[in-house]
Amino acid sequence: MSTADAEFGSGEVLVRTLTDSAGLMRKAERVVVQEAIERFSKRFPQLFFAVYTCVLRETTNLREFGFWLLNRGVFEDFARHRLNAAGILLVMDVEGKAAGITYGYLLDLYLDEDDTFQCLSKAHPYWLDRRPDQGIVALLKTLEKILKKKSRATRKGLENFERKVTQPPQMGDLVKRIRSGHVHNATHKQDAATSTAREEECK
Repeated sequence: MSTADAEFGSGEVLVRTLTDSAGLMRKAERVVVQEAIERFSKRFPQLFFAVYTCVLRETTNLREFGFWLLNRGVFEDFARHRLNAAGILLVMDVEGKAAGITYGYLLDLYLDEDDTFQCLSKAHPYWLDRRPDQGIVALLKTLEKILKKKSRATRKGLENFERKVTQPPQMGDLVKRIRSGHVHNATHKQDAATSTAREEECK
């Protein structure tokens, strides 16, 4: 972060969830994108999505700039209780004809580089056709599908895990263990499982 601050500045940057600094979109196109962003926010109220268009210097690293902006940006048009760590930022470098997605660490469980590449790939044909708004809409639709799928899978996995480690032993099983002299081993295993569960919850 210190390297990015040295290049771009260490102070807060006031931006909006749609900041078209490069003037890439017409007014009607900005309306389409803003409505898509608002729909995303309603479907995922704990998250936010933002778009920033710009013209970067040739030496500027797009990924590094996106990381810096997501950390230093103050997105003034969304509720303050939404942390930047739960944000997803699309940066579009108009001059360099490049785009990248940066997301906060709270989304590490739900997104990876393959997912963001898939989102950008859906938008790419529209951007080649000079329809930036439709590209962003397609990107958001793909992102929503990915988040819903990952969320269901993660929730199911956690529920299965919790059932395994918290299920109380049946009385018959406990009696058998006592008679066979394995009660101490059983208790030890149960403690280890509980410890693992707590560690997973803290991550």
